[in-house]
This record gives sequence, C-alpha cells and structure tokens, in this order.
Amino acid sequence: MREKILACLKQSSGYFSGEELSGKLGFSRQGLWKYIRELKELGYEISAVPHLGYKLDKCPDRLYPWEIKHNLKVKYLGKEIVYYDKVSSTMDAAWELGCNCAVEGTIVCAESQSKGRGRLGREWISPKYKGIYFSVILRPGISLTDAPCITLLTAVALVRQLKRSANLDISIKWPNDILSGGRKLAGILTELNAERDRVNFIVSGMGLNVNSVEKEIPPEAVSLRILLGRKIDRVNFFKGILCEFEDVYREFKLNGPKKIISEWRAFSYIWGKRIKVSTSNRVIEGVALDLDSDGALLIRLDSGVVEKTVAGDVEIFGN
Repeated sequence: MREKILACLKQSSGYFSGEELSGKLGFSRQGLWKYIRELKELGYEISAVPHLGYKLDKCPDRLYPWEIKHNLKVKYLGKEIVYYDKVSSTMDAAWELGCNCAVEGTIVCAESQSKGRGRLGREWISPKYKGIYFSVILRPGISLTDAPCITLLTAVALVRQLKRSANLDISIKWPNDILSGGRKLAGILTELNAERDRVNFIVSGMGLNVNSVEKEIPPEAVSLRILLGRKIDRVNFFKGILCEFEDVYREFKLNGPKKIISEWRAFSYIWGKRIKVSTSNRVIEGVALDLDSDGALLIRLDSGVVEKTVAGDVEIFGN
C-alpha cells in the first residue's frame, strides 16, 4: 500500500488531499495516516497541512525496492528485488536464493555489507548508504567455456552507465576492476553453480563507490562523489546500471559475446603492457595481447608462445 501512496504523491508537485487520497486507495483517513507515519519512519519527508493534505517533499537516499522499480524501464531484470539494510554479503544471499530456484533477474542489494568480498577473498569496504552493492541471479543457459563473458558484460554495462551519466576517464583492468585515473571505482565478482558442462546459474555482483569520501575508502580507491565533486542520486544511478545490464545481457543471449568483447577491448588499458597474472596454481608473465572469442586473456610469453587464461590476478609492471 505504501507504494500506491507514494505513486500518488509523486504524481503531484503540490498537496494531495487526505480525503481524495484515502478515497482513491480505498481505506480510511486514519488508515492513511498510519501509512504516512510509516513512510516518515522510512525517511520520507512528507508535509501534512490541515485543509490541504499531504505533499512529498523529499525521498530518502535509500535503495528501497519500490524506489528502484518506480519507472524502471526493464522487462525482467530487477522485477524481484531483495533488500537489506545490512547483510554479510549480497553474493552469499543471492547464491542461496539461486540454489532455491529464484527466478532469473532477481537482485539482492544492500546498504552495507559486513563481509563484502571481491576476488580471491579480498574484503570489499562497504560504507553504509554510500555505495551500490548488489548481486543478480542469471540463468543464461550457456556452457562453462562462455561463463567468463558474464564478468565482461557486467563491466561493459557499468562503463556504459558511467560514460552516459558522467564524463569520466574510465578503464577496465582485466578481469573485474573498473578504474578512473588509476584508482579503483568499482569491482565485479562472478560465481557460478555448475555441474560438468552445464551452468545452472550465475551470480554476478558489483560494488560501486558512489558517495564515499576519502576517509571512508582505501587510498587506492575513489568514488563518484570524489571524482565529480557532488553527491550522486544512488537510486537513479542504480536504475541506469540495471537498464544497461539488461541491454548488454540481451545482446549476449541473442548474438553471443562478439560485440561485447569488442566493446570491452576499447576500455581496457593493458594491451601491449607487460603483465604478471597469478592464477590458482601458477604465475604467467608476458605481454597482454588481446581477448579471445570466449573472453579469455591472451598473453605472449618471452618465448613467443601465446597462452590464455580465464582467471587470475593481474599486475602491470611495464611495457
């Protein structure tokens, strides 16, 4: 019911009479006041003036599901949103939902994470009400060899939104870091549930530093607020990410990864640079050449042999 009340209040820039509002929604004036009070407790600023009614003055900076869904231009991504004020990790929560047959496009988002994590078990600092931390459940029906492309398309979706909404210097560090001016702006983590050659579901997660100030994030990181010098509307920015994500994901499912890989290449800055890639069981050193058709990184060793890897931690240390 609160969503219906908010929808009515958002339609008007002035006051909405209590009598008209309660009549339209089919409950008493007393019941209306109860819901208005609940909305105020959630952080909505609502003026109540006798003989005039109610007016929505300001929405809180919260990633409430009904706020994300309001005028969200998608077909299925984000239609189901599980929201936490605080959770250990959106990845863990989404994984559990995936194992329990949650529909594709289900999103888990949180205002903060007590055990947010990135690749290789690294901690992701998640200041409360300052970032966008979410994971999405995907059921793409792909083989294991195509799974790395999910990380690439997630990065492309975020870069598209960043480029569309802000004129920033953005680059991608393979496989999952989004950088601006050499500092980490966002991280992506992809985990899959599979058996043999069949992917059951994939959880793609993202942590984006939005309104954090310098003291709230590591020195090697940066936020949109620091870069742009102003506070960002997290709800609208999140909506933009979801719209871009759905577009990129639809392209991937319809036409494969070719276009996405080409777009990803344009934002990577490692080509031609000497790198060291640490995998789970070895270290590869050489020059970063390209991505192959499956999204794996191609590296030319000093011997001239070209090797590929689908995962690893990249260190750049020369040209």
